Amino acid sequence: TRLLSDDPAKGEGKAKRHSLLPQRLFDIMGSPSERIDIISSYFVPTRAGVAQLLRMVRKGVKIAILTNSLAANDVAVVHAGYARWRKKLLRYGVELYELKPTREQSSTLHDRGITGNSGASLHAKTFSIDGKTVFIGSFNFDPRSTLLNTEMGFVIESETLAQLIDKRFIQSQYDAAWQLRLDRWGRINWVDRHAKKEIILKKEPATSFWKRVMVRLASILPVEWLL
Repeated sequence: TRLLSDDPAKGEGKAKRHSLLPQRLFDIMGSPSERIDIISSYFVPTRAGVAQLLRMVRKGVKIAILTNSLAANDVAVVHAGYARWRKKLLRYGVELYELKPTREQSSTLHDRGITGNSGASLHAKTFSIDGKTVFIGSFNFDPRSTLLNTEMGFVIESETLAQLIDKRFIQSQYDAAWQLRLDRWGRINWVDRHAKKEIILKKEPATSFWKRVMVRLASILPVEWLL
C-alpha cells in the first residue's frame, strides 16, 4: 500500500509534472492490460482523456465507468463536461453507468457506503486495474483534480480488494444505476435493469426540460478546464 499526494506547490501553479498525482499514479500502476473499472463522482474526461481511453480500448482493454447521473449530480454544470463525450465513448465500446438520484433507487450503493453520506449522490473516487490494483482517494477524473486541486489517495495492490470492488461494481449496474446505450439512430438511451424487464428511457431520467437545456448550453462554453 502506498500513499500518494500532490505537491502542495500545485495550488500555486509551481509543481513539476512528475510530482503531480496523475503522473505518479501512471508511473506506479502503469497501463491496464485487461480491464479498468472507474468510479468517479465527477467525470470530465476532456479531449485528451477520451483519446487515452480509446487507445486502451483499441488494445483490448475493457473499460467501465460509474458516475453521477444529471439528476444525482450536485453540480449540474460539471455534468455538461461529461455529457459531451458520452456518445463517442459509447461508440467505441466504453461502458457507461449513471447513478440513480434517489436513496430508494440507489439503495445498493448507498448501503455499501459507496455513495458517501449525502443522499444518493456519488462521492466515491476509486478505480481498479486488471483485478489486481486499486486506487482509493480524493482524485476525480476531471481537469480540476488534475490541474488545480491538491489531491491524495492510496494505491493498494490487493487482488482480493480489487475483485471485491469489481464484483460490487457489477452488482450496482443492475440495482443502483442506469446503463447508457446507443440506439440504432445513435441516440443515448438510459436502461434500467433493476426490474425483471428492461425499462428504456429516451431522455435524461428524472430531470426537467430546463435543466437539460442548461446543461446543453453549458457544454458549449469554453470552461472545461475549470470543471
